[in-house]
Amino acid sequence: MWKWLHPYANPETSYHFAGKILPWCARLAFAFLTIGITWALLFAPADYQQGDTFRIFYIHVPAAMLSMGIYLGMAIAALSGLVWQLKLADASAAAMAPIGATFTFIALITGSAWGKPMWGTWWIWDARLTSELILLFLYLGVMALHNAFDDKALAGKAAGILALVGVINLPIIKYSVEWWNTLHQGATVSKLGQPSMTADMFWPFLVCFIGFAFLVTALICLRFRTEILNRNSMRPWVRELVTTEVKTHAV
Repeated sequence: MWKWLHPYANPETSYHFAGKILPWCARLAFAFLTIGITWALLFAPADYQQGDTFRIFYIHVPAAMLSMGIYLGMAIAALSGLVWQLKLADASAAAMAPIGATFTFIALITGSAWGKPMWGTWWIWDARLTSELILLFLYLGVMALHNAFDDKALAGKAAGILALVGVINLPIIKYSVEWWNTLHQGATVSKLGQPSMTADMFWPFLVCFIGFAFLVTALICLRFRTEILNRNSMRPWVRELVTTEVKTHAV
């Protein structure tokens, strides 16, 4: 495995590899999201209690799940950077942070919009909502530390430590509805048994989730490539790449 991964420690190799993945992920994201959102909004049945308000679920739940998944990936990258001193690991963590923060924000906004008609308020200091808000602050903290130092190695180390400390918040988000008495509903699609929803509601959710997952992958690849260019701007291969792009657009 390490022999397979070793070539990708080279920034140029990783840059081009991410460039190959990016368009495929973008196309798949567009296809799955077009099908999933259309299916969810027009053909999935309304909830027997919540009516059409339930359809926020198809954006809120994927955003919330991916916000935690991205953070876990960022923490793993940060750990790799701290332990093995991999510069590209720091670059990948820096690339993930803004994407994760965006999806956390979307989860909070859609959760508030869903909670207003159900709970009668836009916000309540519920355990799940509060821990998700803390996740947003952790993302913002990691982003701030990545930009707080001119020395990228020092910035990556500081941001990596915060990312690893913040991992403790993930099980709190996941199990908050079980550990405390909250207004937030329990697990619907992520529990080990059969999902607490019918198949005609579950399948459009699954398609939407896959679409959002491909979208996240495409965005991370895009930002990862940008991070590589920023951190290697003086390398000959970057200068050659820029020169080639300028000539191509000039023609």
